Amino acid sequence: MAEGDTLISVDYEIFGKVQGVFFRKYTQAEGKKLGLVGWVQNTDQGTVQGQLQGPISQVRHMQEWLKTRGSPKSHIDRANFNNEKVILKLDYSDFQIIK
Repeated sequence: MAEGDTLISVDYEIFGKVQGVFFRKYTQAEGKKLGLVGWVQNTDQGTVQGQLQGPISQVRHMQEWLKTRGSPKSHIDRANFNNEKVILKLDYSDFQIIK
């Protein structure tokens, strides 16, 4: 397996104007477009959190998207990523929005 094909898992939390602006829907669509699996949900604190899993190169693209793009009406103040680890297999079969 090439370096960029190593599977990783990373948790994320996005701060800013990220609720009520279709952020979860766009995150799910972007994740699927990149071939990633995981989940996304709103928190009671007004942030969006979730987990990404997939090839490291694709996860890096998604992290950049979460930090800088998001949904068209969102305003991202900060993106935190943690618990990054190499995994042998994916824990999910899809990218889901958790209500």
